[in-house]
Amino acid sequence: MRWFAWIIVWVSLFGVLALLGFCCYITWTKYRETSNDEENVDAPANTAVKISWLIFFIASCIVLGVVLLLIIFLRNRIRIATALITEASRAVGSIMSTLFFPLVPWILQMGVIAWTIAVWLYIFSSAMPVYRARGLAETGGCSCQFYSPGDRCEVQEFNEKCQSTLEICPEVACAFKTYEGRSYSDYFHAINIIGFFWVLCFISAFSDMALAGTFSTWYWTFKKSDVPFLALTWSIGRTLRYHIGTLAFGSLILAICRLIRVTLEYIDAHLRKYDNGFVKCVMCCFKCFFWCLEKFIKFINRNAYIMCAIHGKNFCRSARKGFNLVMRNIIRVFVVDKVTDFLLLLGKLLITGGMVALAFYIFSNDVNVNEDDEYPEYTYYLLPVIIVGIGTYFVTCIFFSVYHMAVDTIFLCFLEDLERNDGSVEKPYYMSKNLLKILGKKNKKYKEQ
Repeated sequence: MRWFAWIIVWVSLFGVLALLGFCCYITWTKYRETSNDEENVDAPANTAVKISWLIFFIASCIVLGVVLLLIIFLRNRIRIATALITEASRAVGSIMSTLFFPLVPWILQMGVIAWTIAVWLYIFSSAMPVYRARGLAETGGCSCQFYSPGDRCEVQEFNEKCQSTLEICPEVACAFKTYEGRSYSDYFHAINIIGFFWVLCFISAFSDMALAGTFSTWYWTFKKSDVPFLALTWSIGRTLRYHIGTLAFGSLILAICRLIRVTLEYIDAHLRKYDNGFVKCVMCCFKCFFWCLEKFIKFINRNAYIMCAIHGKNFCRSARKGFNLVMRNIIRVFVVDKVTDFLLLLGKLLITGGMVALAFYIFSNDVNVNEDDEYPEYTYYLLPVIIVGIGTYFVTCIFFSVYHMAVDTIFLCFLEDLERNDGSVEKPYYMSKNLLKILGKKNKKYKEQ
């Protein structure tokens, strides 16, 4: 697994360089072709095309140079990122139950969605029927002194008060008109929506902290063979016993931000019919701001849950500690985050692409499990292939979230390990020998006197 991570990282980096170099070659070739076109050399259109290819060539060369310089100057940090990804692979491999843990929050979230829909339907079904007086006249035999035409009525009371009118005029009745929602229904709908977002964020936060506690236990165990067999179970127990308030507070902040974003989308959908440029600009700015705010809150919450799992402090102290730790190592954080995202994206695309290719060959009848069996021909076999691709990518994202959490947790543990320890006998480093070698550090061995 270690060499696989190294190969993927460096092949990806050199692949990006090769792609940029190819872009430079193509744009330069096109520029030379348009420059050597003798028939249209002085044509205005040819001149514009030639200038465009020249601009593309210069831009490609600049991007290539910037990426090459970044790789050269950040090569050591890229090696650290690769080593951390390898450590995350070791952690997940040591505690295999973490791979199946995402099924638990997924089932809980499906239950929350079903419960919210059921509550929504129940609130709508709690509306009261409205009855109106029908067939009455202002004057004459079909009039009733207690009711005017169209007045609201109750069937039993109407029949008692207007009994004589009903006997003369059979078309008179207290008939059903419509359903009318209760006065408090809107408040119940609002509570239901807020609870929906809050509980979903809470379940996601619970999953993050349970995994963070598991992987931090793995990292801070000096001898990895001493990691508890039920590390994930113990982490879930600690989370439920000590950190429910932390999860509730952090998830509430994120839920409020997400609820504001949904509200803005709802308002924007109703304001589009007015076609006001100023309003569109303001709404776009608001949506962009709250999108960035939600991303920032997710980042803060994730680090806070990790630090809370390590130290057991409350949300605010953990968020501050995690944020300060990241800011002191901002370049390392940026490189590791981008390399990790790229590797996980490659893994997701590889698995999804393989399943799509397999589904394509099966549904297109290019592959038969048994040659004696006859398979029906599909009129549009791309539809099941698309469904398989979407489902595979969704399942892959669920399981790869474990790997992403492992990398984030081990990375923060690694940064704290560097600041807390110095490699002495009293304060040894907990990181792997590979990381120690990359950083040029080592643990001193205890010598008996």
